[in-house]
Amino acid sequence: MKLPTFFLTLFLPLILVANERPNVVWIISDDLGPELGCYGYPDIATPNLDRLAKEGTRFTHAFSTAPVCSASRTAFQTGLYQTTVGGHHHDTRDKKPLPDFATTVTDEMQKAGWFVSNGRGSKEPERRLAKSHLNWIYDPRTFFDGNDWSLRAEGQPFFAQVQIKEPHRTFVSTEKEYPNASIPACYPEHPVTTKDWANYLASIEVLDEKVGMVLDRLDEEGLAENTLVLFFGDHGRPHVRGKQWLYDGGLHVPLIARWPGKVEAGAADDRLVSLIDMMPTTLAAAGVEAPENLVGENLFDPAFAGHEFLFAARDRCGDAPDRIRSVRTRDFKYIRNFHPEIPYMQHSGYKRGGYPVDTLMRVLHAEGKWTSPFMAETKPEEELYDLRTDPHEMKNLASDPEYAETLAALRGEVEQWIEESNDLGAVDESLTVDLDAVMVEKREAYEKRLKKYGLPADISDKDFLKWWEKELGVQK
Repeated sequence: MKLPTFFLTLFLPLILVANERPNVVWIISDDLGPELGCYGYPDIATPNLDRLAKEGTRFTHAFSTAPVCSASRTAFQTGLYQTTVGGHHHDTRDKKPLPDFATTVTDEMQKAGWFVSNGRGSKEPERRLAKSHLNWIYDPRTFFDGNDWSLRAEGQPFFAQVQIKEPHRTFVSTEKEYPNASIPACYPEHPVTTKDWANYLASIEVLDEKVGMVLDRLDEEGLAENTLVLFFGDHGRPHVRGKQWLYDGGLHVPLIARWPGKVEAGAADDRLVSLIDMMPTTLAAAGVEAPENLVGENLFDPAFAGHEFLFAARDRCGDAPDRIRSVRTRDFKYIRNFHPEIPYMQHSGYKRGGYPVDTLMRVLHAEGKWTSPFMAETKPEEELYDLRTDPHEMKNLASDPEYAETLAALRGEVEQWIEESNDLGAVDESLTVDLDAVMVEKREAYEKRLKKYGLPADISDKDFLKWWEKELGVQK
């Protein structure tokens, strides 16, 4: 495989004077799959991200280590798996300080002299810090130096994290149609699906406008030439069988790197890469020595041919407990379900209250109009998908004798990864957390949301679907 042409002097001894030290900007989108124009997705208007890709390198096979924000962010901020540092449950309740063996990209950049900010990148920054959403105890007032790079000392390089909400739900509402935009085959064909997907795409277009404002600001302030921009989603798309799941829909993210004169412009890089690579890549670009225990790689190292295996984990998400692990190669995805007795469609107040296709699937399945293995009462212990022929991971090959050797090999990789990474997901969370209280809290939040809709919490699926159809403007 041809390796990308990167700035090779990054890997020679660097002697940087203050005004030569590069700035680094992470632009982080909530809940974003690769549905962008520069990734070949039709109809959608993403001119600013398309421009960023034209001026930089677009990674086609980038994935998160978790399909939910707090766990994924915990991993890419520490350069270690969320399961290793105890940040694997979404919004972890028994938060602790990071273990002694862990550090963060912000801490390492601060110690090296960079001003570290966390904001929204606007010319007139808000007074508050932007979302960080990390699963350990920390003080945001010291973890970040401020909410915008404009607060730095004169001549000081900056490492800015820019947080953009879109396309996190609740989506913007649009009347725009996307006739050529393909919707994943794992969803039923229905006006509710089409409308919900259109609102998702419209939310991405809002994201693109916000990215454009950040890029324009860097240009206007004369910073673009000496700034590495890394744009990525914190995990995959916010749809059923996407977010909170270890299918590619929940893990596949866009990743674009731009650094004029140092990162190849207009290139597509098809190596298997991970968001856990963000920390070592950032430190290398800045010329900052990286801790030896980081599990990611420097994406700009020409010797790095890509990961052979990409591991991911899903644990409790709100009121939906589970433990699932996966490994992805170029051609296959293996998933291990530690709780096959828990159905895929177990109640999730977050999904039930905010994902119309969740209700649609239940109704159509009950009426015998649509079926999917995802509707089963239990999960298989193992899942195996051939991504070459089944990119939407719909045909489980785990019981197919033809794939027995692949199944065994990938099972072994997951088992070895669990052991070597000291996967804390095996620890019973109820030993340290009052899970009954968590469930009561989440139930109350769900009931409050339904009350806001003007609906009873025990509304039937059929009546809820009618409400969604009216809400989305697709009532029959």
